[in-house]
Amino acid sequence: MAGEASAEAARKSAEAAETSGKAQETAPGATEPEFPVHGDDRAAAFFDLDNTVMQGAAIFHFGRGLYKRKFFETRDLARFAWQQAWFRLAGFEDPEHMQDARDSALSIVKGHRVSELKSIGEEIYDEYMAERIWPGTRALAQAHLDAGQKVWLVTAAPVEIAQVIARRLGLTGALGSVAESIGGVYTGKLVGEPLHGPAKAEAVRALAAAEALDLSRCAAYSDSHNDIPMLSLVGHPYAINPDSKLRKHARELEWRLRDYRTGRKAAKVGIPAAAGVGAVAGGTAAAIALHRRRR
Repeated sequence: MAGEASAEAARKSAEAAETSGKAQETAPGATEPEFPVHGDDRAAAFFDLDNTVMQGAAIFHFGRGLYKRKFFETRDLARFAWQQAWFRLAGFEDPEHMQDARDSALSIVKGHRVSELKSIGEEIYDEYMAERIWPGTRALAQAHLDAGQKVWLVTAAPVEIAQVIARRLGLTGALGSVAESIGGVYTGKLVGEPLHGPAKAEAVRALAAAEALDLSRCAAYSDSHNDIPMLSLVGHPYAINPDSKLRKHARELEWRLRDYRTGRKAAKVGIPAAAGVGAVAGGTAAAIALHRRRR
Protein backbone atom coordinates (compact mmCIF):
# COMPACT_ATOMS: atom_id res chain seq x y z
CA MET A 1 0.00 0.00 0.00
CA ALA A 2 2.77 2.43 0.89
CA GLY A 3 4.69 1.57 -2.28
CA GLU A 4 1.68 2.06 -4.53
CA ALA A 5 0.71 5.33 -2.81
CA SER A 6 4.24 6.66 -3.14
CA ALA A 7 4.53 5.62 -6.79
CA GLU A 8 1.21 7.28 -7.63
CA ALA A 9 2.22 10.49 -5.84
CA ALA A 10 5.56 10.49 -7.66
CA ARG A 11 3.98 10.06 -11.09
CA LYS A 12 1.44 12.85 -10.48
CA SER A 13 4.20 15.18 -9.32
CA ALA A 14 6.38 14.37 -12.35
CA GLU A 15 3.50 14.97 -14.75
CA ALA A 16 2.81 18.34 -13.13
CA ALA A 17 6.49 19.29 -13.34
CA GLU A 18 6.64 18.46 -17.05
CA THR A 19 3.83 20.93 -17.76
CA SER A 20 4.97 23.70 -15.40
CA GLY A 21 7.87 24.90 -17.54
CA LYS A 22 9.83 26.03 -14.47
CA ALA A 23 13.58 26.46 -14.79
CA GLN A 24 15.63 23.78 -13.06
CA GLU A 25 18.65 24.44 -10.88
CA THR A 26 22.04 22.83 -11.37
CA ALA A 27 24.52 22.07 -8.63
CA PRO A 28 27.59 24.33 -8.51
CA GLY A 29 30.91 22.55 -8.37
CA ALA A 30 29.57 19.28 -9.78
CA THR A 31 32.07 17.08 -11.60
CA GLU A 32 31.72 14.54 -14.38
CA PRO A 33 30.95 10.98 -13.22
CA GLU A 34 33.82 8.54 -13.00
CA PHE A 35 32.12 6.02 -15.27
CA PRO A 36 29.84 6.36 -18.33
CA VAL A 37 26.06 6.19 -18.17
CA HIS A 38 24.46 5.09 -21.43
CA GLY A 39 21.09 6.31 -22.64
CA ASP A 40 18.20 3.85 -22.61
CA ASP A 41 14.52 4.78 -22.81
CA ARG A 42 13.57 1.73 -20.72
CA ALA A 43 16.08 2.58 -18.01
CA ALA A 44 15.87 5.00 -15.11
CA ALA A 45 17.91 5.81 -12.01
CA PHE A 46 16.73 5.66 -8.40
CA PHE A 47 18.63 7.60 -5.73
CA ASP A 48 18.30 7.31 -1.98
CA LEU A 49 18.35 10.78 -0.41
CA ASP A 50 19.84 10.84 3.10
CA ASN A 51 23.65 10.64 3.06
CA THR A 52 23.55 9.57 -0.61
CA VAL A 53 22.41 12.74 -2.36
CA MET A 54 22.43 14.97 0.72
CA GLN A 55 24.61 15.02 3.81
CA GLY A 56 22.47 14.27 6.83
CA ALA A 57 18.77 13.43 7.02
CA ALA A 58 16.15 15.53 5.25
CA ILE A 59 13.54 15.09 7.96
CA PHE A 60 15.89 16.52 10.59
CA HIS A 61 16.69 19.58 8.48
CA PHE A 62 12.96 19.97 7.90
CA GLY A 63 12.33 19.82 11.65
CA ARG A 64 14.95 22.51 12.21
CA GLY A 65 13.18 24.75 9.71
CA LEU A 66 9.80 24.15 11.33
CA TYR A 67 11.23 25.07 14.72
CA LYS A 68 12.49 28.35 13.31
CA ARG A 69 8.90 29.04 12.24
CA LYS A 70 7.51 28.29 15.73
CA PHE A 71 5.83 25.00 14.81
CA PHE A 72 7.02 23.42 18.07
CA GLU A 73 8.91 24.17 21.28
CA THR A 74 12.58 24.07 22.31
CA ARG A 75 12.31 20.71 24.06
CA ASP A 76 11.24 19.12 20.76
CA LEU A 77 14.18 20.73 18.97
CA ALA A 78 16.54 19.02 21.41
CA ARG A 79 15.22 15.67 20.23
CA PHE A 80 15.72 16.60 16.57
CA ALA A 81 19.24 17.87 17.36
CA TRP A 82 20.21 14.63 19.08
CA GLN A 83 18.80 12.47 16.28
CA GLN A 84 20.61 14.49 13.63
CA ALA A 85 23.87 14.41 15.63
CA TRP A 86 23.64 10.64 16.03
CA PHE A 87 22.83 10.11 12.36
CA ARG A 88 25.70 12.24 11.10
CA LEU A 89 28.28 10.77 13.47
CA ALA A 90 27.19 7.16 13.00
CA GLY A 91 26.77 7.57 9.24
CA PHE A 92 23.83 5.16 8.94
CA GLU A 93 20.14 4.92 9.75
CA ASP A 94 18.86 3.52 13.02
CA PRO A 95 15.22 2.33 12.76
CA GLU A 96 14.32 3.58 16.25
CA HIS A 97 15.74 7.04 15.66
CA MET A 98 14.11 7.32 12.23
CA GLN A 99 10.72 6.13 13.53
CA ASP A 100 10.87 8.60 16.41
CA ALA A 101 11.70 11.41 13.97
CA ARG A 102 8.79 10.50 11.68
CA ASP A 103 6.36 10.30 14.60
CA SER A 104 7.54 13.70 15.80
CA ALA A 105 7.18 15.23 12.34
CA LEU A 106 3.68 13.79 11.88
CA SER A 107 2.51 15.17 15.20
CA ILE A 108 3.98 18.58 14.36
CA VAL A 109 2.29 18.92 10.95
CA LYS A 110 -1.09 17.58 12.09
CA GLY A 111 -3.78 20.16 11.35
CA HIS A 112 -1.61 22.15 8.93
CA ARG A 113 -2.45 22.51 5.26
CA VAL A 114 -0.46 20.55 2.67
CA SER A 115 0.02 23.71 0.59
CA GLU A 116 1.53 25.50 3.59
CA LEU A 117 4.11 22.77 4.18
CA LYS A 118 5.05 22.65 0.49
CA SER A 119 5.71 26.39 0.49
CA ILE A 120 7.75 26.17 3.69
CA GLY A 121 9.66 23.23 2.25
CA GLU A 122 10.98 25.47 -0.53
CA GLU A 123 12.35 27.90 2.04
CA ILE A 124 13.85 25.16 4.20
CA TYR A 125 15.63 23.70 1.17
CA ASP A 126 17.40 27.02 0.59
CA GLU A 127 18.20 27.48 4.28
CA TYR A 128 19.47 24.05 5.30
CA MET A 129 19.63 21.58 2.43
CA ALA A 130 21.05 23.18 -0.73
CA GLU A 131 24.59 23.45 0.64
CA ARG A 132 24.53 19.81 1.79
CA ILE A 133 24.06 18.22 -1.64
CA TRP A 134 27.00 15.95 -2.54
CA PRO A 135 28.39 17.31 -5.87
CA GLY A 136 29.62 13.85 -6.89
CA THR A 137 26.23 12.21 -6.49
CA ARG A 138 24.56 15.18 -8.15
CA ALA A 139 26.85 14.67 -11.16
CA LEU A 140 25.84 11.01 -11.39
CA ALA A 141 22.17 11.99 -11.44
CA GLN A 142 22.85 14.59 -14.11
CA ALA A 143 24.63 12.00 -16.26
CA HIS A 144 21.44 9.92 -16.31
CA LEU A 145 19.38 12.99 -17.19
CA ASP A 146 21.79 13.96 -19.97
CA ALA A 147 21.43 10.43 -21.36
CA GLY A 148 17.67 10.96 -21.60
CA GLN A 149 16.76 8.84 -18.58
CA LYS A 150 14.36 9.70 -15.77
CA VAL A 151 15.82 10.10 -12.29
CA TRP A 152 13.84 9.58 -9.09
CA LEU A 153 14.60 10.17 -5.44
CA VAL A 154 13.48 7.31 -3.19
CA THR A 155 13.32 8.23 0.49
CA ALA A 156 11.54 7.70 3.80
CA ALA A 157 11.24 11.48 4.09
CA PRO A 158 7.78 13.03 3.48
CA VAL A 159 6.99 12.96 -0.22
CA GLU A 160 6.28 16.72 -0.26
CA ILE A 161 9.82 17.47 0.95
CA ALA A 162 11.32 14.89 -1.40
CA GLN A 163 9.48 16.49 -4.33
CA VAL A 164 10.86 19.91 -3.46
CA ILE A 165 14.42 18.54 -3.42
CA ALA A 166 13.90 16.63 -6.67
CA ARG A 167 12.50 19.69 -8.42
CA ARG A 168 15.28 21.96 -7.21
CA LEU A 169 17.88 19.48 -8.46
CA GLY A 170 16.13 19.16 -11.81
CA LEU A 171 15.25 15.49 -11.29
CA THR A 172 12.15 13.76 -12.63
CA GLY A 173 10.36 13.29 -9.31
CA ALA A 174 10.41 11.57 -5.95
CA LEU A 175 9.05 8.59 -4.09
CA GLY A 176 8.55 9.28 -0.38
CA SER A 177 6.43 8.49 2.66
CA VAL A 178 2.87 9.70 2.09
CA ALA A 179 1.21 11.50 4.99
CA GLU A 180 -2.58 11.24 5.05
CA SER A 181 -4.53 14.41 4.37
CA ILE A 182 -8.24 15.13 4.23
CA GLY A 183 -9.43 18.25 2.48
CA GLY A 184 -5.83 19.36 2.06
CA VAL A 185 -5.14 19.14 5.82
CA TYR A 186 -2.75 16.64 7.44
CA THR A 187 -4.35 14.14 9.82
CA GLY A 188 -1.11 13.12 11.56
CA LYS A 189 -1.20 9.60 10.07
CA LEU A 190 0.69 7.85 7.28
CA VAL A 191 -0.77 6.09 4.24
CA GLY A 192 0.66 2.62 4.81
CA GLU A 193 4.11 2.29 6.37
CA PRO A 194 7.12 4.63 6.00
CA LEU A 195 9.00 4.21 2.73
CA HIS A 196 11.95 2.44 4.29
CA GLY A 197 13.83 -0.79 3.59
CA PRO A 198 11.68 -3.30 1.66
CA ALA A 199 8.97 -0.66 1.15
CA LYS A 200 11.38 1.27 -1.08
CA ALA A 201 11.81 -1.79 -3.28
CA GLU A 202 8.02 -2.17 -3.52
CA ALA A 203 7.64 1.48 -4.54
CA VAL A 204 10.37 1.22 -7.18
CA ARG A 205 8.80 -1.95 -8.56
CA ALA A 206 5.38 -0.27 -8.74
CA LEU A 207 6.79 2.81 -10.47
CA ALA A 208 8.78 0.70 -12.93
CA ALA A 209 5.62 -1.20 -13.89
CA ALA A 210 3.68 2.04 -14.39
CA GLU A 211 6.52 3.58 -16.44
CA ALA A 212 7.21 0.40 -18.48
CA LEU A 213 10.80 0.28 -17.27
CA ASP A 214 13.06 -2.76 -17.40
CA LEU A 215 14.59 -2.96 -13.91
CA SER A 216 17.49 -5.04 -15.19
CA ARG A 217 18.53 -1.97 -17.21
CA CYS A 218 17.96 0.52 -14.35
CA ALA A 219 20.42 1.85 -11.77
CA ALA A 220 20.03 2.50 -8.05
CA TYR A 221 22.22 4.36 -5.59
CA SER A 222 22.30 4.28 -1.78
CA ASP A 223 24.55 4.60 1.27
CA SER A 224 22.62 2.25 3.55
CA HIS A 225 22.39 -1.51 3.98
CA ASN A 226 18.69 -0.93 4.65
CA ASP A 227 18.36 -0.25 0.91
CA ILE A 228 19.83 -3.58 -0.22
CA PRO A 229 16.31 -4.72 -1.29
CA MET A 230 16.06 -1.71 -3.64
CA LEU A 231 19.63 -2.06 -4.89
CA SER A 232 19.10 -5.77 -5.56
CA LEU A 233 16.12 -5.01 -7.81
CA VAL A 234 18.13 -3.29 -10.52
CA GLY A 235 20.79 -4.41 -12.92
CA HIS A 236 23.18 -1.60 -11.97
CA PRO A 237 23.40 -1.10 -8.17
CA TYR A 238 25.86 1.40 -6.70
CA ALA A 239 26.96 1.94 -3.10
CA ILE A 240 27.50 5.65 -2.46
CA ASN A 241 29.18 6.78 0.79
CA PRO A 242 28.33 3.28 2.08
CA ASP A 243 27.93 2.21 5.69
CA SER A 244 30.07 -0.75 6.75
CA LYS A 245 27.40 -3.40 6.11
CA LEU A 246 26.60 -2.12 2.62
CA ARG A 247 30.30 -1.77 1.78
CA LYS A 248 30.90 -5.41 2.73
CA HIS A 249 27.82 -6.58 0.79
CA ALA A 250 28.76 -4.51 -2.27
CA ARG A 251 32.29 -5.89 -2.34
CA GLU A 252 31.05 -9.45 -2.07
CA LEU A 253 28.70 -8.94 -5.04
CA GLU A 254 31.16 -6.72 -6.95
CA TRP A 255 28.84 -3.73 -7.00
CA ARG A 256 30.40 -0.40 -7.82
CA LEU A 257 31.28 1.85 -4.88
CA ARG A 258 31.77 5.61 -4.73
CA ASP A 259 32.68 7.58 -1.61
CA TYR A 260 32.52 11.36 -1.88
CA ARG A 261 33.48 11.92 1.74
CA THR A 262 37.04 12.80 2.73
CA GLY A 263 39.14 12.13 5.79
CA ARG A 264 38.05 10.24 8.87
CA LYS A 265 34.36 9.49 9.33
CA ALA A 266 34.03 11.79 12.36
CA ALA A 267 35.27 14.66 10.23
CA LYS A 268 33.44 13.83 7.02
CA VAL A 269 30.00 13.44 8.56
CA GLY A 270 30.54 15.47 11.72
CA ILE A 271 28.30 18.13 13.19
CA PRO A 272 28.28 21.32 11.10
CA ALA A 273 29.58 24.46 12.77
CA ALA A 274 26.08 25.93 12.77
CA ALA A 275 24.90 23.18 15.09
CA GLY A 276 27.67 23.91 17.59
CA VAL A 277 28.47 22.30 20.89
CA GLY A 278 25.14 23.43 22.30
CA ALA A 279 23.21 21.22 19.90
CA VAL A 280 25.24 18.19 20.90
CA ALA A 281 24.85 18.96 24.59
CA GLY A 282 21.15 19.60 24.22
CA GLY A 283 20.74 16.45 22.16
CA THR A 284 22.60 14.37 24.73
CA ALA A 285 20.37 15.71 27.49
CA ALA A 286 17.31 14.85 25.43
CA ALA A 287 18.59 11.34 24.82
CA ILE A 288 19.15 10.79 28.55
CA ALA A 289 15.66 12.08 29.32
CA LEU A 290 14.11 9.81 26.69
CA HIS A 291 16.05 6.83 28.03
CA ARG A 292 14.86 7.51 31.57
CA ARG A 293 11.22 7.75 30.48
CA ARG A 294 11.49 4.41 28.69
CA ARG A 295 12.92 2.60 31.73
